[in-house]
Amino acid sequence: MAAQQMHTVPDASAASEVAHLLVSELVQPVPPAVTSFVAAMIGPSRPLGVLFYGSALRQPDMDGILDFYIIVERLQDWPAGGWARTANRLLPPNVEYHERLMDGRMVRAKVAILTLEQFRHMTGRRTLDTTIWARFCQPVRLVWVRDEQAADAILGCLIRAVAMAARWAMALGPRQGRADDFWNALFSSTYGAELRVESSRKRPRTIVQGHEDRYRALLAAAWRADGLPFVEHGDELEPKVDATWRRDMRDGWWLRRKMGQPLNVARLAKGAFTFAGGARYIAWKIKRHSGIDLPLSPFAERHPLICLPRLLWSLRQAGFFRRKQARD
Repeated sequence: MAAQQMHTVPDASAASEVAHLLVSELVQPVPPAVTSFVAAMIGPSRPLGVLFYGSALRQPDMDGILDFYIIVERLQDWPAGGWARTANRLLPPNVEYHERLMDGRMVRAKVAILTLEQFRHMTGRRTLDTTIWARFCQPVRLVWVRDEQAADAILGCLIRAVAMAARWAMALGPRQGRADDFWNALFSSTYGAELRVESSRKRPRTIVQGHEDRYRALLAAAWRADGLPFVEHGDELEPKVDATWRRDMRDGWWLRRKMGQPLNVARLAKGAFTFAGGARYIAWKIKRHSGIDLPLSPFAERHPLICLPRLLWSLRQAGFFRRKQARD
C-alpha cells in the first residue's frame, strides 16, 4: 500500500476520535460486585469519580485484589487524618487497602487518592513522574462519577495521559514499526523507570497483547491530534520527526528515568506511615502466596512498624522464610 499523506498539523477530528475511543471504554460494564463494592466503600463521601484499572480489569479475578483511583476535588473530600493529607499533598498519591464482605465473598481493593489538580499535573508534559500517565493510557472504567462535569474533567485527564504516552512512544520507539512495537517500547521504558517487581521485558507485552486494535487506533489518532508528523505504510507507522526533536525527547526521558526509582522509593517510605489498612493487605498477600495466616491484633493493624519485629518472628516460627528459600 502506498504511503498515506504525511500528518503534520494538529487535527481536531483526531482529538475527537481519541475522546470517543476513551468514552466508549469508560462506560463498558463491569461485574456488579465491583460497582457494589465501590458504592459501599465511598459511603457518604462525594469524590468526583472512581476509576477501575489494572490487571483485575484486564483479567477479572474477584478473589484477587482490585485497583481503584479515587479522584477528589479537594483532599478534604476523602476521610483521612491531617498527616495523611499533608503527605498526599507533598507526594501523591496516598494508597489505602479496603476489604468488604459482598454477597458472602470477601472483596479486596488497593485504592489510591488523587485530587483533580494532581491528576491534571501528573498527566501533563511538565511532570517528571511517569506513573500516572503510563497507567491511564491503558484501559480504564469509570465505575462511579458524581456528575456530568466531573466525568468531563476526568476524561480530560485521560486524554492528556494518552497524548503523553503517544508522544513518548514516538520518541522511544523504533524508526518504523507496527503500533504495538511503539507501545511495547514505551511500556518497557516506563517499567524500567519505576521500582517494579515485574520484568521490564516480559510484563509490558502483556499490557498490549489482546488489545492490539485498541492501541493501534489510539496511537495514530493521538499523533494526528498532536500534530506529530508520520506516514503510514500499511500496518506500519514511520515517524517523520527530525533528529533534534528525538534527541531532546530522549534527553528528557533520561531525567525521568533517573527520577523514577527515587520517587517510588520515597512513596514506599511514605506508605509505611500512610498506607491505611496496609498491615491487613500484607497479611492477605502472605496468606495468598504461602498459606500462612498471620493474625493481627487491633494494635498491630494501627501500628505495623512498632509490631514489625514480633510479626517477623511469627512468620519465622510458621516457616515462611524456610518455604521462601526452598522456592528460591
